[in-house]
Amino acid sequence: MRGMANAIYDKKYDVVAWNFRGCSEEINRQLRFYHSGATDDLELVVRHTINSGYSEIYMIGFSLGGNLTLKYLGEKSPYDIIRKAVVFSVPIDLHSSCLEISKPSNWIYQNRFLKSLKRKIILKSQHLVDIETSGLKQTRSLLEFDDRYTAPLHGFANAIDYYTRCSSRYFLDAIKTPTLLVNARNDPFLSKACYPIKQVQHHAFLKFESPAHGGHVGFAQFNKNGLYWSEERALAFLSQ
Repeated sequence: MRGMANAIYDKKYDVVAWNFRGCSEEINRQLRFYHSGATDDLELVVRHTINSGYSEIYMIGFSLGGNLTLKYLGEKSPYDIIRKAVVFSVPIDLHSSCLEISKPSNWIYQNRFLKSLKRKIILKSQHLVDIETSGLKQTRSLLEFDDRYTAPLHGFANAIDYYTRCSSRYFLDAIKTPTLLVNARNDPFLSKACYPIKQVQHHAFLKFESPAHGGHVGFAQFNKNGLYWSEERALAFLSQ
C-alpha cells in the first residue's frame, strides 16, 4: 500500500489510505471488526473524501480489500465521481480461496493469519464480555475461525453464508465503473473460481488480466525506477 501510495502521489494524485477495523494495531471498542464484505466502512471513507471537496475518486484495492472494492462497486451503484478502480490479487470467491489457503502447501500462511486473528479476538475479549474464547485454541483453520467468530459477530448464519454473501464474483456483472482486475496465475491463495475469464469476457466496464507471475500481491520487478509492476499497471490504467 505504501509503494502504491508513493507511486500515485508522485503523479500528483492526493492519496487516502485506510485500514480495516482492527488492522491498525488498535482494537475498536465495538463488537464487530473487519470482514471481507463490510462495504459500509468503505462507503464511509468514500463519503468522507467527497465531503472533503474532491470531484474525482480513483479506487485501488489489494487482496481482501480488492474483494471489498469490487463488491462495493457492484452493489452500491456508486457516485459518478468514482471514475475508475484497480484491484490486485483478489479472492473473488471466498469459500474456494479459503480452501486453497488451507492446503498443506500453504500451512505457513494460514498459521500466520490464524495467529493474527486469534490475537485480535483475545484483545477484543478483554474489553467486551460478549466475546467467548474457550474454543479459540481448538480453532485450527480459517474456515473454523470464520464459522465460530466472523460469521456470528457480523450477522451471518455460518462461514458458508458469509462467504456466499460477501464474494465479489456475484457482484461483478453489476459493475458500471471502469475497473481493472489483475490476478496472477501463480497466486498460491486463489482458486480457479477467482479467474473469471468467461464471466467478464464481454463486460463493458470490467477488464480482467492474468499475468503469469506476481504471486499474491507480489508483482516485484527490478531496474524499473523502483516501481512494482502493479504500480506501473495501475498508473497506466488510471491515465488511459
